[in-house]
Amino acid sequence: MTVPPEGLPLAAEFPDATREQWQLLVEGVLRKSGAQNVEGAQAEDALTTELQDGLRARPLYTADDTAADPGHPGFPPFVRGGRAQGSVLSGWDVRQRHAHPDARRSNEAVLADLENGVTSIWLAVGAGGVPVDSLDEVLTGVYLDLASVVLDPGADFVAAAGQLLALYARREVAPQEARGNLGADPLGLLARTGRDEDTDRHLADAVALAVDCVRDHPGLRALTVDALALHDAGASAAQELGASLAAGVAYLRGLTAAGLTVDQACGQLEFRYAATADQFLTIAKFRAARRLWARVAQASGAAPEAAAQRQHAVTSGVMMTERDPWVNMLRTTVACLAAGVGGADAVSVLPFDDALGLPDAFARRIARNTQSILLEESHLARVIDPAGGSWYVEQLTDELARAAWAWFQEIERAGGQRAALTSGLIREKVAATWAERSAGLAHRREPITGVSEFPNLGEQPVVREQAADRGPAPAGGLPKVRRAEAFEALRTRSDEQLAGTGARPSVFLAAIGPAAVHTGRSSFAANLFQAGGLATVTGEGDGAAALAEAFTASGASVACLCSGDKLYAEHAEAVAAALKAAGARRVLLAGKPGEHREAYQKAGVDGYVFAGCDAVAVLTSVLDEIGAAR
Repeated sequence: MTVPPEGLPLAAEFPDATREQWQLLVEGVLRKSGAQNVEGAQAEDALTTELQDGLRARPLYTADDTAADPGHPGFPPFVRGGRAQGSVLSGWDVRQRHAHPDARRSNEAVLADLENGVTSIWLAVGAGGVPVDSLDEVLTGVYLDLASVVLDPGADFVAAAGQLLALYARREVAPQEARGNLGADPLGLLARTGRDEDTDRHLADAVALAVDCVRDHPGLRALTVDALALHDAGASAAQELGASLAAGVAYLRGLTAAGLTVDQACGQLEFRYAATADQFLTIAKFRAARRLWARVAQASGAAPEAAAQRQHAVTSGVMMTERDPWVNMLRTTVACLAAGVGGADAVSVLPFDDALGLPDAFARRIARNTQSILLEESHLARVIDPAGGSWYVEQLTDELARAAWAWFQEIERAGGQRAALTSGLIREKVAATWAERSAGLAHRREPITGVSEFPNLGEQPVVREQAADRGPAPAGGLPKVRRAEAFEALRTRSDEQLAGTGARPSVFLAAIGPAAVHTGRSSFAANLFQAGGLATVTGEGDGAAALAEAFTASGASVACLCSGDKLYAEHAEAVAAALKAAGARRVLLAGKPGEHREAYQKAGVDGYVFAGCDAVAVLTSVLDEIGAAR
């Protein structure tokens, strides 16, 4: 083997492959799978994934896919990170959330976290969280000059800030050593509650807190631009980013009107975004957010060093499930990794049981150890901007930033964030986005492992103490949604029948022909029905009469035919008719009917289940049918 001269790439002796050659190879694979008329760019388009906000994830990116210059880490436009050293020196800030209303139990949890890898504390204070007047007890034993405290106080931010600042004074913490955020977010509060009557007062109080922090506590920030209200309502990544920009601009205007410089005003803001299990989109979101805020700060006259956005990433509550909650550990791991790679300054991993209520000690331990593994064992923070230079990430960052900027401009044209919230503009746009996504969830185009795919009907429920803020969102505010809600509601209906009768609702799978023929569709149908809490009984027989007899013995009232298309053409009509004669209230067929639809319908087939069908609608109708038969 010839060793190439020093500095010469190993690939130098090989001819460069062209995009056209790659497309030609893809054409061949697609034709073998049955695709027709896929040539050239059409072959590439066939493998392209449509994302929200008009974005597209293509199957191939090359150096020809150019994006805006991301700059260098620590320098405008801060795409590659707000600090030149990234998180290399000490890792990102591991921030754990606490909301237990019992001060003693919250204190125990806080101390356990700080002793085991957590570096800052995020406290939900006031309604639905830690009582305002118990902050002293909750933070007993905490070295406040070492651990940052971030408040999430809702409408109680003035009282909570007063309690925390008084606590710093009693503990003799030097004003310059206090670190954290007082959590004032009047526009985020408006988004969550829909109540605008107190917004002017809240804005004035938040500005006053910021002025006090600049003057007396330079290490404290007063305001949080919390975009979770948008994300929790089902907003897309671009909608989340654009609305956060509009809120940030509104706060900048208020702070500078009160006498702060633009640099001082920027220093009083921290931005909070959701991190999801969509790894690359999350990475792009945090990179795009810094680029967008740097543009806003530049246009406002901020010095380059003041334009770096301070970011707090929180793993998404929308992606969390109540059913099979153990899978949430995997989701939050990917989300945490993406937030770290994306350059977030602080990361909070929600415990795997977050959707069920207040987390227990085990769930908090797993949440903090998730971050410890990524930092200490995977060395994720030892590389500055690990995603930098990826053609896909750079292109996705650029496209997302442009979509978010367009939405930000629309909000500004509508009068700003407050006007867009009170007029219903944001609610309507987010609702439309969630409706579109919900359709994809219902059709299982966006699968939810353990819920809409691979459910476990025999799982033991995980029960947690309920938090005070677990009720429905206030009327008028943005709603709170979760991806799994529709399927979990179906599972709840099944549980209620199990509790009432001792048996789950069931569907009989009429397997036609040998196992090699029917197993594929039998497995598909079983997976689909179980996603709605429906147990399945598979019956095999040598003819329509035998299957009808097995159906009667099963005790089911709904049946589904399962086989290959060839055997359907030969036997489906006879089997469907026999099942109907045996008392089946509804007969479905696994697969698409094709040219036999009319014949199948005459024989008694009432509907079809197939990849891409509306699973929620099918499962709802089956549960309704079974309920009517009881």
